[in-house]
Amino acid sequence: MNQHDEVEIRHLAGQILKDYDQGRVIDKMELYDQPDKEAIVEIINKLISIVYPGYYRDRFYKIYDAKTHLCVMIEDAIFRLSKQIRMVLPYGEEFAGLSDEERSEKAQALTHAFFKKIPQIREYLDTDLQAILDGDPAARNKDEIILAYPGFFAITVFRLAHELFELKVPMIPRIMTEHAHSLTGIDIHPGATVGKYFFIDHGTGIVVGETTVIGEHVKLYQGVTLGALSTRGGQKLKGIRRHPTIGDNVTIYAGASVLGGDSVIGKDSVIGSNVFITSSIPEGTSVSVKSQELRIRHGKGVPDSESELEQTENWSDTL
Repeated sequence: MNQHDEVEIRHLAGQILKDYDQGRVIDKMELYDQPDKEAIVEIINKLISIVYPGYYRDRFYKIYDAKTHLCVMIEDAIFRLSKQIRMVLPYGEEFAGLSDEERSEKAQALTHAFFKKIPQIREYLDTDLQAILDGDPAARNKDEIILAYPGFFAITVFRLAHELFELKVPMIPRIMTEHAHSLTGIDIHPGATVGKYFFIDHGTGIVVGETTVIGEHVKLYQGVTLGALSTRGGQKLKGIRRHPTIGDNVTIYAGASVLGGDSVIGKDSVIGSNVFITSSIPEGTSVSVKSQELRIRHGKGVPDSESELEQTENWSDTL
């Protein structure tokens, strides 16, 4: 590197360092008292190893007895999660003004409360696993679902994050579900309420908003949106119910959108592909788009044609 380059680099570095002095949120430099996204991802991996002990192993621990191995891993996960919770507590209105000692005590209490929920989380995940096996003819066995299905991974991370969300832990639940979102294309807000036997098939592009309520035995296909009618109100909408309610035994096929906090899909209903719904649907209803028009452009010398694509009466059984 010649002298001219060194001078130029120092000048550029000086300009960037000066830009940090404006007092904005993005100018923070206190590295050791901020939540660590990479550490939270590591915690997710440890929690998944705890939830499915025979499928995901942490090779960091050189212990051959399985239960001893798990005991050490659980203790480590508790320590790591408590540390991250302590760092995020100042972001929560409920925990404003706590001293350092109080923050540490609260973080430990929240962490213990979360780990007490692990058996219940595993109970729900066992039903989700069964729902996927029962509903997907391509699934060979439960082992394959646990190890290979992105939908089940997203559900697992959501169920873990949801319990932290219910404990009012700031930031960490959203980091967890957005990590799953980045890996799977499935975006489930940790604030959503989801019953047992939840089945996501294919999954890419699914969006489930914060105030969504989903019953039991619900099946979602790729591209489904359970969202809000509008978010133009921004922070003024905080805490307001803006996402739909989905009843028990509902199936929603690919590309469908159900929007709005007043929209209730009654139990035992089937929502067809590409349907756009902004109001409630009674129980036991099948909803589909009627007579889509196809425009076909042929090769040179062959006239173009138009036709309607009719839905068969048993369309919901053919997908």
